[in-house]
Amino acid sequence: MPPRKKNNAGPCNKRVVVICIQEPFEEGSAMDFGLIKGDDVRFLHQAFITDTVVHALSVGDADVRLYYQNQPDRVRFVKIVMDYLKKKLTGVAAQRFEENVSTYSQKKERWGIRVEHAFKECFDAGYESVLLVGSRTPTVSPTMLKSACKMLAESDAIFGPTPEGRYYTLGMSGAYQIELSQFDWKSPSIYADVATAFTDKGLRWAEMPIWYAVETSEELEIMTRDINQFRFEGDETTARETELVMERILAKLS
Repeated sequence: MPPRKKNNAGPCNKRVVVICIQEPFEEGSAMDFGLIKGDDVRFLHQAFITDTVVHALSVGDADVRLYYQNQPDRVRFVKIVMDYLKKKLTGVAAQRFEENVSTYSQKKERWGIRVEHAFKECFDAGYESVLLVGSRTPTVSPTMLKSACKMLAESDAIFGPTPEGRYYTLGMSGAYQIELSQFDWKSPSIYADVATAFTDKGLRWAEMPIWYAVETSEELEIMTRDINQFRFEGDETTARETELVMERILAKLS
């Protein structure tokens, strides 16, 4: 499902939001939710990705690319998400999904190599800025993604730190500036290592507020509180699929 091109010279939009699907256990991080196991973890992860695609579509003048490992279970996983969204979305969102969302398989490689591949492929395709998010961040809201894209338009890079010193989002503009595959993404200092590399090269970067990837039972609780806050504020759409899956899981556990 390739993105539309303008006069065969490149993509219609100048920027792209990349969603890179993480494995349940990858590069020193894991999705470990205690009593929630097996298929329920898969359903929850699927909801995370579905919500993230919907949030990315709200950016407006950006394409959305979904990257995943070329393994049979991941191929099926992505197909489920894409088929569901194709049926569910309506109106402008459905049109944007049809025209601006595309999927790309990757070889089974280290996280740093896969992230690097996604950035390089997007810049080679003609995008001027690339914002990458993982697949464990369902409460990174449309507002946050729009803010990240706006900051990226004025910087060489933007970084979104987690409390553990990792990333929930990472963006570059203009060109692929730093070789991300050279870093140890299992390191607890990965955030500082990458930021220092940008600084040493004289590149301008901006920082998003600290946020979290949902990888533990404690982060599930934080996520649930944030979703409740969204609803209290009148936001009925952010992380909606995640909310529905969590309701089903909790009902079953109780």
